[in-house]
Amino acid sequence: MTSVPLSTGETATDLHKPSLSELFRVFFQIGCISFGGAAGQIALMHRMLVDERKWIAERDFVSGLNFCTLLPGPEAQQLATYIGWRLHGLAGGAIAGLLFVLPGAALILLLAQLYAWGANVPSVQAALLGVKAAVIAILIEAVLKIGKRALGGNAFRMVALVAFLAMMAFAVPFPIVILGAALAGLWIGVPPPPATAAASTPIRLPWRAAILCLALWWLPVLVAFLALGPTHLLVEVGLFFSKLAVITFGGAYALLAYLSDQAVLRGWVSATQMLDALGFAETTPGPTILVNPFVAFLAGWQREGSGLVAWLAGLMALWTTFAPSFLWIFVGAPSLDRVNANRALRSALAGISAAVVGIIATVGAKFAILVLFPQARPWILGPVQVLAPAGMPDLKALLLAGLALVLSFVLHWPMLRMLATVTFAGLLLFFVT
Repeated sequence: MTSVPLSTGETATDLHKPSLSELFRVFFQIGCISFGGAAGQIALMHRMLVDERKWIAERDFVSGLNFCTLLPGPEAQQLATYIGWRLHGLAGGAIAGLLFVLPGAALILLLAQLYAWGANVPSVQAALLGVKAAVIAILIEAVLKIGKRALGGNAFRMVALVAFLAMMAFAVPFPIVILGAALAGLWIGVPPPPATAAASTPIRLPWRAAILCLALWWLPVLVAFLALGPTHLLVEVGLFFSKLAVITFGGAYALLAYLSDQAVLRGWVSATQMLDALGFAETTPGPTILVNPFVAFLAGWQREGSGLVAWLAGLMALWTTFAPSFLWIFVGAPSLDRVNANRALRSALAGISAAVVGIIATVGAKFAILVLFPQARPWILGPVQVLAPAGMPDLKALLLAGLALVLSFVLHWPMLRMLATVTFAGLLLFFVT
């Protein structure tokens, strides 16, 4: 969970309620400049909406953030939806949540098209090698940052270690790891946050909002099912990413292990293309989970050989990734204090957050092996299944990965600056050699 300091100085008279046009303009601006992952995006919204414009009180911002960390899916986009909902109800929530995503989504789909056209061009491959090397450093940094926040005791460190071994060495499916971590968190237990410990408001379920959100979520999948049949790629994409939207606790990095395994198994993308997809998602504004429509676009392009199907698959993945977030917010936000104070939910989330550290470490280890050892192969001995280095290492990849680590951990460069530099270095190595 990303946190900001509490302040109790705001009163209702200090706050300014924007018009819908103001809300539209500011959240479109946020959607265009929201680089830096969830932590950076949340900090950006805090500065623009709490500090500068005073649209929402500090305590309400923190309470909303606490709630969003309990939900599956992208917490920064859900926080944007929650703030829009507080300011202008369902219309405000829809505007804020959509505009937070749409600029980055449009860009990621355009990049997917360019990638599909030029992926086999040698200079493009050289630049992508730099992107992959930078992703290794990004994943290591994610493990360290999330681990510092989530591993608050030996019990939770053990949960992280077990999650790492389960996915790295025994190929335990992602949903089972998440379920086991939630049960472990319930057993370990955590205290509720002081700000909501005394909450006693009843749970209220807004049925009309729930029915509307559910209908809109599943409408494109149903239309594809009726028009194209149950085995068509668009139906497969809609069902798969809807499932991911329900089980993806812990942010985009947590889903990468499961997404990469399933996408490769289904023949949508190769393991190398998964790395490229993550690199592109890191360079665009909006949630890193925009990797989903990139992968779906490539699935349509490669399996169906059709640009139209590729775009429709990307849009289907985009819709089924983010539509559930509106359901969680519009249904849960009216009972926010009661949900935040639920000790069982917070304990389960603490277990999942610890497991996410191990899951991201698994993703980082597998991606590093694939980048540094292009001939890596699975090593199987009984129940143990490990991706093992094989053949000679790629010296260019080693050099670029070393550069990325130095820029990130020695010079402490911002992520986008580091990524651009390492990508340029990959191109430079191509032309020099």
